[in-house]
Amino acid sequence: MTTTDSPDHLPLQEPRLWRDGLWTARIIKNEEDDGWAVEMTRHGDPEPALVGPWTMGRDKKNPKPLDTPAFHTLVKTATEVIRRHEQQLHATLNKSVTVTARNDQRIRVALSIVPDEDNPSATLTAYDDADDSELASVNVSPAFRLTTSSATAWIESDYARPRS
Repeated sequence: MTTTDSPDHLPLQEPRLWRDGLWTARIIKNEEDDGWAVEMTRHGDPEPALVGPWTMGRDKKNPKPLDTPAFHTLVKTATEVIRRHEQQLHATLNKSVTVTARNDQRIRVALSIVPDEDNPSATLTAYDDADDSELASVNVSPAFRLTTSSATAWIESDYARPRS
């Protein structure tokens, strides 16, 4: 039995619980008020990607049951939340600046951080902006601050390893 064939991943369509091969939508009691909420969890993820309010049913007491259009909308929204989170994380861990240095040469300096709980690391790399060829690369502290001035100083030091 593969992971997606396990009982927790078999398709299911109940009024308060829908599941397909990748996602589970669960209607839960909203702890903030008397209403209901829906949580969307991608299979294999420890926490829901999305938790939001859910509509009350006609009796104004119970939640409106899940249906196909609602499930598809929730999947689309949760996927977008994950995509934006991944983009933000990538932007936080990968920065670059382009400076003019050394005889008016345009040089792109990139900082790439590897967020490891036990041993985080970072690499500073210089590229010729004209042909994207690598000019130099050194390991730096993950706390290194990449700015135009720190990039220029690194280039002007003949790419000596910067102090943190």
